[in-house]
Amino acid sequence: MSDLTALAGKLKTRFGESIVDCTLASHQELTIEIKAAELLHVCQALRDENDFLFEQLIDLCGVDYAGYGQTEWATEEATSEGFSRGVEREHLDPDTCQWAGGRFAVVYHLLSLTHNHRLRVRAYTQRSHNDTSADAGVLDSVIGVWAAADWYEREAFDLFGILFNGHPDLRRILTDYGFVGHPMRKDFPTSGYVEVRYDETQKRVIYQPVSIEPRVLVPRVIRHDSRYDKTS
Repeated sequence: MSDLTALAGKLKTRFGESIVDCTLASHQELTIEIKAAELLHVCQALRDENDFLFEQLIDLCGVDYAGYGQTEWATEEATSEGFSRGVEREHLDPDTCQWAGGRFAVVYHLLSLTHNHRLRVRAYTQRSHNDTSADAGVLDSVIGVWAAADWYEREAFDLFGILFNGHPDLRRILTDYGFVGHPMRKDFPTSGYVEVRYDETQKRVIYQPVSIEPRVLVPRVIRHDSRYDKTS
């Protein structure tokens, strides 16, 4: 039995129904999915209990599962426009999700220096009390467990709009304070909603609606050609 298999057994025994899923991938990555309401309780135990001792939070990131498993990157045609060639961007319905879980989740990567173990923890966000269509949901902040979560949670808020209960200073960290929207959401256009330029008349920088037409660059073209036909 491998160390990670033994660890998976200990996690299931210790946390029981608090764990929604526990998966050991073929590349030896152990992932547990936990209920949002149990996040702080589980994280505290993962850090402090002798069987786990995950003292260090390596990374924390948001995930948007909208349109998961779908792709707009493949095409049957190519043009002579080189790197600028593209296809029309299909409208993405944010509520359309083929993923079994919710749309937004937060993933935590943990390291146990004592046991030399790594663990991936995922928790789906809960809807906040406002429950608006633009709401990415909310989770408890884990700053009290791992202080390193501070800027990671601010980044997840900035880029995805995920809220963290108990965060002492939840504000944008990468975009401007007046920035509208959250640029890592899959329904956010690559070119954004506004652009800036210097106005000679007003002698200042102004914001205006973006003039770039949204489209998707195509890195791969499917060619039906004898050179690529494995049967010939």
